[in-house]
Amino acid sequence: MPWGGRLKKITAFTDSRMRLNISHFTKYEYDKPVHYALQQVRLTPKSQASQNVLSWGITVEGGRKQLEFTDQHHNLVTLISLDEEQSKLNIHCKGEVETIKQSGIAGQQYGDTPLWYFKRSTALTKPGEQIHDLVKSLVDDDRDDLTRLHALSGLVAKAVSYKKGVTNSQTTAEDALEAGHGVCQDHTHIFLSGARLLGFPGRYVSGYLMMDNHVEQDASHAWAEAWIENLGWTGFDVSNAISPDERYVRVATGLDYKDAAPISGIRIGEAKESMIVTVHVQR
Repeated sequence: MPWGGRLKKITAFTDSRMRLNISHFTKYEYDKPVHYALQQVRLTPKSQASQNVLSWGITVEGGRKQLEFTDQHHNLVTLISLDEEQSKLNIHCKGEVETIKQSGIAGQQYGDTPLWYFKRSTALTKPGEQIHDLVKSLVDDDRDDLTRLHALSGLVAKAVSYKKGVTNSQTTAEDALEAGHGVCQDHTHIFLSGARLLGFPGRYVSGYLMMDNHVEQDASHAWAEAWIENLGWTGFDVSNAISPDERYVRVATGLDYKDAAPISGIRIGEAKESMIVTVHVQR
């Protein structure tokens, strides 16, 4: 599922800290009872340099939590199974997070994954002719790394207009760039592909964004981080042309959307599935 999360208006906040209330409700319905289904849920934020998780919980109706583990990207993953012969599954995540203004800098590496790993291409971020052409003006650019990456963000935003409903979770960076439109997931994949071509480690970030004057959303948000010497992981929200600030809550990271997807899973049977997502983020 491609994500939304575009600011309607940019407002400058003077507070260095912000307390956000978040509610994320996912409703699955099937046209017939399902024998077996298992969902991987990456919807639990962790306390780190840019945020402090004050409370968080996941409740389930029509299924049960099986176990939790931390994956190779340091994401907390909850496995949720559907009760046998059920046709509905509700997953509700909610909590309160205090965020800290960091000017987009998430900081130094944590976890066990080495930096070289984040220079790898994936099926969703593999660069083709379009992405090579996009970054060629930055290859011999002698400006500092931060300036070059902001320039890359601007190039992606100019080349791909924000438009919902025209891409999906399987759309590659190259295809989205060629089409010229997409959502934050596509912007992020294109930026990561270009940043890696330029020699920067890059990773996909999923999370939440408090939108100005707009509490209810139909999706979570996504943005990119690139590793810059002497700064560490630094965020770039291409869709909103800013670096993440105190309105953002980081939840999961990975090489691309698949590594950081909020919910992914499998099911056995031929039942048709529908899903409704409602997200509320407010001070």
